[in-house]
Amino acid sequence: MIRIILSDRAYVNDVHPIVKAFYPEKEIEMLDFFENQNRISKDSKDIDDTSETTVSRIRMSFDTGRIDIEITDNSGKCYSSYINTPDPVGEKSAYKNTMKRELYRMLSDISGKILPWGILTGIRPTKIVYEMLENGVDEENIYKVMEQEYLCYKEKISTSITIARREIEILRELDYINGYSLYVGIPFCPSTCLYCSFTSFSVERYAGMINSYLEALEKEIRYGSTCFTDKKLTTVYLGGGTPTTLSANQLDRLLGLIRSLYDFTYVREFCVEAGRPDSITREKLTVLKKWGVNRISINPQTMQQRTLDLIGRGHTVSQIYEAFDMARSVGHDNINMDIIIGLPGESPEDITDTLEKIGMLNPESLTVHTLAIKRAARLNTEKENYKGLRAENVTGMLKVSEEFAKKHDYFPYYLYRQKNMADNLENIGYARHGKEGLYNILIMEEKQTILALGAGATSKFVFHNENKIERVDNVKSLKDYISRIDEMIMRKKNFIS
Repeated sequence: MIRIILSDRAYVNDVHPIVKAFYPEKEIEMLDFFENQNRISKDSKDIDDTSETTVSRIRMSFDTGRIDIEITDNSGKCYSSYINTPDPVGEKSAYKNTMKRELYRMLSDISGKILPWGILTGIRPTKIVYEMLENGVDEENIYKVMEQEYLCYKEKISTSITIARREIEILRELDYINGYSLYVGIPFCPSTCLYCSFTSFSVERYAGMINSYLEALEKEIRYGSTCFTDKKLTTVYLGGGTPTTLSANQLDRLLGLIRSLYDFTYVREFCVEAGRPDSITREKLTVLKKWGVNRISINPQTMQQRTLDLIGRGHTVSQIYEAFDMARSVGHDNINMDIIIGLPGESPEDITDTLEKIGMLNPESLTVHTLAIKRAARLNTEKENYKGLRAENVTGMLKVSEEFAKKHDYFPYYLYRQKNMADNLENIGYARHGKEGLYNILIMEEKQTILALGAGATSKFVFHNENKIERVDNVKSLKDYISRIDEMIMRKKNFIS
């Protein structure tokens, strides 16, 4: 347990992610000074019994012009520091970054760790680089800002610049300012994977709710078609969950409704997450082709059968091959495949083998995710059952995937990060030229309004002239979404009007 005591809880979301990045397996308790003083606790209760040097308590005081930090380790040794800061009101961002750098420096000295992304804990590190490039900042000064302000590794800065340049080139071809994208969420999966914390519901338990869900979703889809009659639809993305958990008839009905209600004249990408190989049939793939879907994902996550069994994927390696070959035979010529590095018990050698097998299939794009263990995932809630199954050398796995991508002519085109990622790394999308996932770029760089429909979906309204983004959420619960669909529609209607 690490106890963090702050004089101002306004900085919880700045402090917590940095501490968690250094100590991902530790539980963290956030307190303010008053809460801490009213606890009956002694220093000995804060001391961890592990032999490894770790942090047990962090105490931070925020004042105008100064921040004091006191860190106690598990042996009882105390480290103190203070730093003079810019004005917390007039230079809020600079104040926070100054604090983060000092906290980072202290934690790095104590732990002996260096984080490749420095103090960056948000999900969109390339967005900073993208905006600097758009504003005419040269590479030398981009490196300087990213190193000095955010403490990033040079190689991560280089990757960010490469991706941001590619994104700018691709988006230059799109009228994203006068357009919008459509996201439709299908929150059902054949089963729930060990690492998953997304809004998804096992079809084994929730099959009886699918038709009611689709009826509510169709109502929201009909409303959505009236929202932006003055904008051009750019991309359409069906995600989840696993949309191909639906039957062929259900998919046919859903895609047919979307095509009948929305103007596809300017749609550049119509993508469906086919996802789980055990949800794919020839009939479903034919339905996707019938309605003009021009990009799909078939996601093995790993080609190691023992890992598939462990994480509850519920399919075999053979089924991955079969689903991919089936998609090709139906005519799908733009297929993405996802893998996850850092899965329990895997090593760089396993990733090499997985990638060699994927290389034989020759998909048009490859997305490499680094395992992020969310609080609600079974891999976290049942972690005692998986203590001896840590992945080996996740950084080495990422290197293997980078070398594979380069060798097979896949180029990085988008990148994002999540909390609690193994080795504080990133997710990165690779694609052959012309096969990039446009929706992925638009949502990561937040350049276009995304109208999101379905349980757990979040619409993002981008106001370019005001440099502002507003969000409108749908409820996550299936039952609530179905019973409150009129309220979900009204939320958007009230915002847009």
